[in-house]
Amino acid sequence: MSIIRVLPVSLRNKIAAGEVVERPASVIKELIENSIDAGSTRIAVDTAHAGKRLIKVSDNGSGMEREDALLAFERYATSKIREEQDLFCISTMGFRGEALSSIAAVSKMKLATAPQAGIPGYDHQSSIGTCIEIAGGDIKEILECPASGTAIEVKDLFYNTPARRKFLKSDTTENYHIIDTITREAISHFSIGFTLRMDGAEALNLPSASSHKERLLQIYGKEFVDGLMETEVQDSRMSIKAFLSKTAQVRNNKAGQFVFINRRPVKDQSVTYAVYKAYEDRIPRDKHPLFFILLEMDPAKVDFNVHPAKREVRFEDKGSVFTFVHKAARTALMSQSAIPAPHPPIEENRVPADNSRTVSTGSQPVVTNAYEAYGDGAAHKALQMVSEHVDTLYSGSTPFLYLGDTLVAIPGRGGIIIMDYHAAHERINYERFLRRMDIRSCPLLFPQQVKLQTGDYRVILDNLQVLGEFGLEAEDFGHGAIIVRSLPEALRDADLGSLMSDVASALLNKDAGSAGAADSGKDLEPLDSRKRLIAARLACHSSIRGKEVPDGARLAALMKSLDAADNPNTCPHGRPTRIVISLGDLRKMFKK
Repeated sequence: MSIIRVLPVSLRNKIAAGEVVERPASVIKELIENSIDAGSTRIAVDTAHAGKRLIKVSDNGSGMEREDALLAFERYATSKIREEQDLFCISTMGFRGEALSSIAAVSKMKLATAPQAGIPGYDHQSSIGTCIEIAGGDIKEILECPASGTAIEVKDLFYNTPARRKFLKSDTTENYHIIDTITREAISHFSIGFTLRMDGAEALNLPSASSHKERLLQIYGKEFVDGLMETEVQDSRMSIKAFLSKTAQVRNNKAGQFVFINRRPVKDQSVTYAVYKAYEDRIPRDKHPLFFILLEMDPAKVDFNVHPAKREVRFEDKGSVFTFVHKAARTALMSQSAIPAPHPPIEENRVPADNSRTVSTGSQPVVTNAYEAYGDGAAHKALQMVSEHVDTLYSGSTPFLYLGDTLVAIPGRGGIIIMDYHAAHERINYERFLRRMDIRSCPLLFPQQVKLQTGDYRVILDNLQVLGEFGLEAEDFGHGAIIVRSLPEALRDADLGSLMSDVASALLNKDAGSAGAADSGKDLEPLDSRKRLIAARLACHSSIRGKEVPDGARLAALMKSLDAADNPNTCPHGRPTRIVISLGDLRKMFKK
C-alpha cells in the first residue's frame, strides 16, 4: 500500500498561506502591493483588533472585471508575468499569484471590484462591479455590486487554523507591525496617498508627496529630517538616493533602518553592512545609525524570487552593490566632516607675551588678564574672552582653558570649542598611520621581548606582516613571546606589553562592531579592516594621555592638523574630538 499521497487543495493552500501570511501585517503588505501594481494613487487601510478581526484595503486602481476577479483567487494566477524569462526581470511588486489564494484559505474574504476607464484589455468602465465572498478558500457567493477600484475585506484571520492564530502577539505588537509595513510602502511610493484607521481611529494620514524627503517629513517631522543627510549618486549600472543620520544622531538600537531595492522594502545584509562600514570609526561601536537606502538598478541584475514573502533579494554582483552603497554613504559622511571649524587662523591677533592682550570690542580696545593655572605649577596660559566681535587664532600659540581630564576650552569665532585633545590626537595619528604619513620606524638599541597570552600570541604572529607595514617590526621568540626590533617613532615610549595585547584583542574581536551583518558581507570590505583596527590601536597608544597637558603651541599644531583630517569630528572609536558651542547657543543658555 502506497504511503505517499497528494495533499488536497485546501491543505495545500493552508501550507502556502503559512509561507506568505505570517501575521495581519503580512496580509496588508500583499494587498497594498497589489494596489500599487494596479496603478492606485490612493490606498486606504482599515483594521479592527490589530487586523485579527478585520483588515480592509481599498484603492482607486484599475480594478477587475468579473472573469479576472474569479481567476485572481486561483493559485499561481497573475497578470504580472507570462513566461519564464519574466521571472528574471521583475518590475512589479507582486508576481507569484499566491497572495489572494493563500489569504483566502485562512480567512473569510470579500472582494468588490470594477474596472476603471482606460484600462488596457477592458472594453468599458462601469460602476457595477463584481462582489465575491470566500470562506476558507471556498467561494460562497458571487454578486453584482457598485464598486470603484478594488476593496478587499479579510475577516477572522486564521479562524480555521487556530494553531496559527494562537501564535499571534498582543494587539499592541501586531499594530506596530502594521504601521511599520505601511510606513515602508509609503516611503518608497511617496506619490501615493495612504491612510490607516485602527478600530475607527485615524493612525496615519499621508497625502501624496512630491519627493521622498517630503514623505519623510510627513511621517517623522522636521526635527527628525533635519538630523539626516541626503545624498544621491548614480552611475551606468545603478542609482541611489539615501538619507543618513548625522554622526550625532545615532541610536542605541537598529530601529529606523530601511532598505529599498527598486522601491521594494527588503532586508539585505550586504547593503546594511556597507552602510555600517561607512560609519566605522565615526560612531561608537555600540551605537547604530538611522538610514533610508533607496537603490534603483536593472531588474535583470537582482533576483526577488528568493523568499516567499519577498523580503530578501539576491544580487548578480553583490560586490559592486556593496562598493557603490559604501562609497555613497562614505562620501555623504565626509561632506558632513568637511564643515569648516569656526576658528580660522588670523595672523594679526596674537596673544601678548605678558599674559595680557587687547580684545577688540568694536570701539575702544580693552586689556584683559587671561590666565590658566595648573595644579602642578605649569606655566600660565592665555584665555581669550568670547565676544561676537572676537576672532580666534591658533597660529603660533592657542589661548585655552584647561577643564580637566583631556578637555580644554578654546575661544572661537562667535563661540567656544570644547576639545578632547586625546581624541583629536588619536584622529590625527590614525589617519597618518593609515596613509603611512610621517611614520618613521626607529630600530631599538636593545630589542625588547614581550610575553603574551596564548590567544594574543597566535593573533600577533598571524599579523606580523601587517604590523611591519606600520613600522612595528617583530618576530617570533617562541613559548608565547615575541621580540620587538623597531617601532614607529610616535610609539617609542609606549608600553609594549599593553600595546601588543590591545592590538591582539582588537583583532580577535574585529567583527564585534559589524552590526550583526552576515559573514558573507565581510569579504566585501573596501579596505582591510585589520589595518584600520591596528591603526586605531597604534594611534591610541601614541596620542597625548590624560596626565599630560599640552601647551598652547602644541594645541595650535593639533588643531591645524585636525582641520586637515578627513574626518576631524570623531576619533577612530567614534567619540567626538570637539564640540562647538556657538554664541547663539550661549545666549539661549543665559535666556537672552
